[in-house]
Amino acid sequence: MPSEWNNRSQKPSHVLVTEYVKFRPKCTEPAELPCSNHPLRPCCGRCFVFLLWVLLLNLPLDLTGKLLIAMPGMGDPRFDHSVVYLCAHSEDGAMGLIVNKRAADVTMFDLMEQLDIESETGKSFLDTSICCGGPVEQGRGFVLHSPEYHSQIQTLEVDAAFSMTSTMDVLEDIAKGNGPEKSLLMLGYSGWGAGQLENEIAMNGWLTAPATLDLVFDVRASDKWAAALKSIGVDPIGLSAAAGRA
Repeated sequence: MPSEWNNRSQKPSHVLVTEYVKFRPKCTEPAELPCSNHPLRPCCGRCFVFLLWVLLLNLPLDLTGKLLIAMPGMGDPRFDHSVVYLCAHSEDGAMGLIVNKRAADVTMFDLMEQLDIESETGKSFLDTSICCGGPVEQGRGFVLHSPEYHSQIQTLEVDAAFSMTSTMDVLEDIAKGNGPEKSLLMLGYSGWGAGQLENEIAMNGWLTAPATLDLVFDVRASDKWAAALKSIGVDPIGLSAAAGRA
């Protein structure tokens, strides 16, 4: 591969296609398509695969609104068997919330008492567990919720099914019974720098899956990892066994 391609990841796709014409390998295969009349038309299967590689190489990977499923033995105990909902993902990095890890010894009652918020929704609400959203800023709260609720201050509409609010008024509304229909309260979040998550996925640290309201909000925390794997046709028992033999 020519040295000029070393910085290909920084070039837009149309530039890569143009450079494909310049650098494509000299083909010894019989011509299947008249590439002399159309410079971007591959003349054989080998060149066609090369052109696909060029086009796909620079496509942006946007996993906003998707679930990350930690692979067994990924190497970071903070994310062991985690399911992470990605609230934002771009070329600058990613931010997500773990949806299946309970914060140790912290309940809604503890939080409401600390914030001096009176609840009008009963004891069952106050006994609700709080999730550990990730290892970053664990003193900061985030509420992942269904999309019908909108804070008077600010709500991030991730997609058509999920929103995220991190302002105090969402807790006050939840305490009054005026909050979102479905919600999870997290302390802390998970963050990745530019290219970091993509590298972890490439190293088989994560699988990805569509996020559904039922999976995120209704499945028990202890069952979400297995349920997320099953949603994409992966057997969690077989996956764990394979990792143990690796």
